[in-house]
Amino acid sequence: MNIPIRWVAALLVLSLAAMPATARTEELIEEIVVTADFRGRIASELPASVSIFDADQIRALAVQHFEELAGAVPNLNWSGDGHRARYFQIRGVGELEQYEGAPNPSVGLLIDDIDFSGIGTVATLFDIERAEVLRGPQGTRYGANALAGLIYLKSTEPAAARNGRFELDAGSDALFSAGVAFGGSLNSADSMLYRVSGQHLRSDGFRDNPWLGRDDTNGRDETTFRARLAMEPAADLAIDLAAFYADVDNGYDAFALDNSYTVLSDRPGRDAQKSIGASVNVDWPVSERLRLRSITSVADSDIEFGFDADWGNAQSWAPVTYDYVTLTERRRRTFSQEFRLESAPAGEFSWLAGAYAQQLEDELDARNIGEYYDPYYDYSASLDDRLRSDYSALSTAVFGQLEWPLGASTRLVAGLRVERRSVRYADSDGLAADPDETMLGGEISLTHEIVDRLAGYVSLARGYKAGGFNLGFVPEGRREFAGESMWNLEAGVRSFWPEKALRFNLSVFYGRRLDQQVRTSFQLDPNDPASFVFFTDNAAEGETLGLEADVRWFANEYWEFYATLGLLGATFTEFRTPEVDLSGRGQAHAPNYTFAGGAAWRHPAGWFARADVSGKDAFYFDVSHDQESSSYVLANLRAGYDTGTWSAELWARNVFDRRYAVRGFYFGNEPPDFPPTLYTRPGDPRQYGVRYTRSF
Repeated sequence: MNIPIRWVAALLVLSLAAMPATARTEELIEEIVVTADFRGRIASELPASVSIFDADQIRALAVQHFEELAGAVPNLNWSGDGHRARYFQIRGVGELEQYEGAPNPSVGLLIDDIDFSGIGTVATLFDIERAEVLRGPQGTRYGANALAGLIYLKSTEPAAARNGRFELDAGSDALFSAGVAFGGSLNSADSMLYRVSGQHLRSDGFRDNPWLGRDDTNGRDETTFRARLAMEPAADLAIDLAAFYADVDNGYDAFALDNSYTVLSDRPGRDAQKSIGASVNVDWPVSERLRLRSITSVADSDIEFGFDADWGNAQSWAPVTYDYVTLTERRRRTFSQEFRLESAPAGEFSWLAGAYAQQLEDELDARNIGEYYDPYYDYSASLDDRLRSDYSALSTAVFGQLEWPLGASTRLVAGLRVERRSVRYADSDGLAADPDETMLGGEISLTHEIVDRLAGYVSLARGYKAGGFNLGFVPEGRREFAGESMWNLEAGVRSFWPEKALRFNLSVFYGRRLDQQVRTSFQLDPNDPASFVFFTDNAAEGETLGLEADVRWFANEYWEFYATLGLLGATFTEFRTPEVDLSGRGQAHAPNYTFAGGAAWRHPAGWFARADVSGKDAFYFDVSHDQESSSYVLANLRAGYDTGTWSAELWARNVFDRRYAVRGFYFGNEPPDFPPTLYTRPGDPRQYGVRYTRSF
């Protein structure tokens, strides 16, 4: 495996040669609390591989969306089947494209405890103070939606002191964004704190469409509002309310026949999501040794996704008539309630027990429309296919966790979750299904403090994912597919040395996937690009083996360095169907390596600059063909001046304008012969801009 990790290796060498830090650098690094964990444990005590970004890192690494942070997370990839990333793969596990009928994600996504798993278009980052990515099965904490792991975004918490921030961005591709956030106390006792924020972004979307004479058919139009209210109505009773609204109305005109940024579609698509949600988190100490927690969330999302299925226009195909379009409208509503009863804080023998329920409703209206006429063969065909479906699922679970201190420096943790999912489905094609399934997950882990500020852990976890059913025409015997489970064995070390201003983490893992669910496809009619049949099947087994490491070091008051590295081998150990035999082949969207690194310089007078690089190995685009992406390295730069009250900076992303692919399809889409061709969606090209921020 040829791994060009020299960018990372140099930073690792520098970081591990840690010199004594000044008092100033000791102030820059602090212990991190993982908020997605049951008890909010500090990172050094968590027996799992996790990446955590604070507010400063988020603003430095991203302009707008979580997809821009993904390159800095070891073994995290995403599929560009949509304008914004919403299909993520952790360690090679995760969905690649749109689903029909039954949402069943492998990677969870929570925004302020509101579930947006599988619909992450709204994962914008303005006024987000924490982003956490937990890798590996989260069988006890999150259940069926976190087989591969979890992405958790947390907005800025209210503070008693009145404060605010205004941010303005302008740049190439007609980028313009403005956001404001402010908060403070609503009463003199500081028992009611608030924070509100809003942001809007527009840009043209990096595509030119000469047929329509437009450069915004893939444009971005994204608006987000957040609100937080923290109350203490009685002694020791804390209530945290969060509200969220997002209106993302993006174009979807991303694919070109020559895989360039020049598209020729005559009916460009749309990738839009309007979501509103809220959560209520209650923390009530019932007694000195007993605490009750309640988390309630609700969300309502309207999603529209459509595209020009032939990617061309009348002139592109003349004298053949070839015109197809796909349109889908979806509405998803969720309500969830979790109760947890917790004993004394961790450190002594402790336990927690809880119950969870979620009601999910998903309505789909999908339509494929097309017309084909070949004058050479006097052949014609037309299509007007419509599917309406209603899906509802009630998921209930009970879970528990025990912690035993085994001496002063060792702790044993065991958790278990039993989940029941009851599904009701019906569609306009006459398909009705009502499967029920009981699933089991959990973990056992041992954490040991080797020396002061250096801890090691080993864990064994079992994750799970529900089974389901396929829609429309599917091969004989493929209507239903079974649930999937995953065993993950992991070991690692974590360090945190504030006196050296250094943090370092390393983990190795092995995962075994049983009855692995794989979504594959084939084309029913080679003249119809909308006639692909997608269905999920169970591969017999798959496995993942790898390593993840990250280091962050404040060398002195001027310099900060960081580096991350992910190594991954994700293969099908056995996968044979009548269509394909992939036994021994690598899994889709699972590059053998990912890495990131960077250096930031800040002068006490206020000047600052930073450089960041990220890269990944080639990966298979899908399981239905053997086409691969190319490996790539991206570089980003920032430089500016910060007074503490206001700052101005110049930024550039993908500085060297590197071409790279985030999604690929291999099929025939060019009449009259329709030769099989690899079509790729390129990622964002070079973009540059200026940002002004003012605090008040």
